[in-house]
Amino acid sequence: MARRSRCAIAGMIAMGGALSPAGAAPPEGLEPCLSCHGAAGRSETPEVPSLGGQLSPYTLIQLFMFREGLRLAEPMNAMAKELSDQDLQSMADFIATLPPPPPPDDPDEPGRMEQGRALAEQHRCNTCHGADFSGQQSVPRLADQREDYLLKTLREYKSGARHAYDASMAEVVQPIDDAQFAILAYYLARAR
Repeated sequence: MARRSRCAIAGMIAMGGALSPAGAAPPEGLEPCLSCHGAAGRSETPEVPSLGGQLSPYTLIQLFMFREGLRLAEPMNAMAKELSDQDLQSMADFIATLPPPPPPDDPDEPGRMEQGRALAEQHRCNTCHGADFSGQQSVPRLADQREDYLLKTLREYKSGARHAYDASMAEVVQPIDDAQFAILAYYLARAR
């Protein structure tokens, strides 16, 4: 099952598609998504991720996982249920045109930033997510993401409530405690 899902995802990524030009209207069915995730790429909804700056391959995988029930989060599963592969690709391509969210408004706390940087290096977050945490291919952008969403996600990976495309996140977060999750989420939401 997992192998078949990975093959289907790889096929959808390979089929590609041109990115929607900036300023283009969202594909049909995406408007309700943007009401929660933010039409300009920045979510204002607690524990709901900002989509701006996410790469198309990552978003495509997430949409596919929601559609197939491999990742559970209502209302995402219900909304993705009837989408075709082309719908998923069009949505992922459009989302990739949204600007990254701006950094948080509050000033950084240098001590927490240093602790977070050390944790991110210790657990090699920058290896997969990029030196500037902007993501790459099927790995999400973390920079300027909502802090509450990052904390929720780290906790879900550790508890097993959330599953990724592969098992690497579940393995990475196991030795990290909740207090460290809070520091890491703080840092990643502000990392430049």
